[in-house]
Amino acid sequence: SAIGISMVSLGFLMRHAKELVKMSLFFSVAMSLAVGVLGLLGGQIYMAVLGFIGAALGACYAWSIWSRIPFAAANLNTAITGVKANTGLAVIAFFYLIVAFVWSVWWIAAAGGSLQYYGGWIVFLFLISFYWVHQVIQNTVHVTSAGVIGTWWFVPSEASRCCSPAVKDSFVRATTFSFGSICLGSLIVAIIQALRALNNMTKEQDECNFLHCIIDCILGCLESIIEYFNKWAYVYVGLYGYSYIDAGKNVMSLFQNKGWTVLITDSLVENVLFMMACGIGLITGLIGYVYAKLDEDVFAGLYIEDAGVPGFLIGLFVGFLMGSVLLSVVESAVNTVIVCFAESPGEFQTNHPMLSREMRAAWKEAWPSECAEM
Repeated sequence: SAIGISMVSLGFLMRHAKELVKMSLFFSVAMSLAVGVLGLLGGQIYMAVLGFIGAALGACYAWSIWSRIPFAAANLNTAITGVKANTGLAVIAFFYLIVAFVWSVWWIAAAGGSLQYYGGWIVFLFLISFYWVHQVIQNTVHVTSAGVIGTWWFVPSEASRCCSPAVKDSFVRATTFSFGSICLGSLIVAIIQALRALNNMTKEQDECNFLHCIIDCILGCLESIIEYFNKWAYVYVGLYGYSYIDAGKNVMSLFQNKGWTVLITDSLVENVLFMMACGIGLITGLIGYVYAKLDEDVFAGLYIEDAGVPGFLIGLFVGFLMGSVLLSVVESAVNTVIVCFAESPGEFQTNHPMLSREMRAAWKEAWPSECAEM
């Protein structure tokens, strides 16, 4: 049911993109307010202050970028159209979800046995291997999605069905010719993630907690910056087959020319997709709750008095996970659409005139001066 609801959500996103972008901004402010209220009720003043400050900043942000919402919605609509024309991307994403799960189980078993006999650098190397593989899996899906949406943008006849040539060719390129670039960028992030994990492991054994917090903050900022950079670099890898270094140069050019456009559109779409993933999780959680209530023997062996609670939690987790996997493909598609629209609007007008008119109208409304230069 989680997969079915996730697929239905794409149609809902297309029909109500603009309204959902607006709703996601209110959702973000409401979440911060909830943190502030919970902190106040629990006597956690620091938490309450952070929550209310976050809500105030979120409200100011929503007010300042409100006129940009139509363009973000048009981007989202275009991206979903491309994904729905190539639903094989969802199959690849769910396949890699299984691969990630199998790798995690195998890593836990292998690390658990090995770390009893080794320590020091072996722990660090094991952590790098864990994060590296997960980063490679995530970025392989991202590069494949970028390649498919790029083909749909330029040559729609090759990217118009579930298992279209674009899906197969993009997947092959991502796992062969572009795999070195994927591994290189993924390794950089994995090393930082491993250092953060190692820092958190040693924090409990050391009295210098303040120093550990500073180190964690620095590493966290580096991780976020490189992950954000990689997200755009891998769009170029998927679109044009660039090396990681050449893709990075093109990312810098993109931000120099379209910096705020990229940042605002990307952040707005991320908010919508996260809100939708939460919504899918809640719906599947309710389905799990109802099912557990109708068949209370489903958790009989666990001696749980109220079967509805674990039913809801399991449904929530599965729904959120499945929804996030599918919506991550949509996010990759949105990033690709932003790059393609910035670099090749003419091809878009030729191949997808209706979507192009919608994008251009939204662009003109949000950035009239820049639109005049196109």
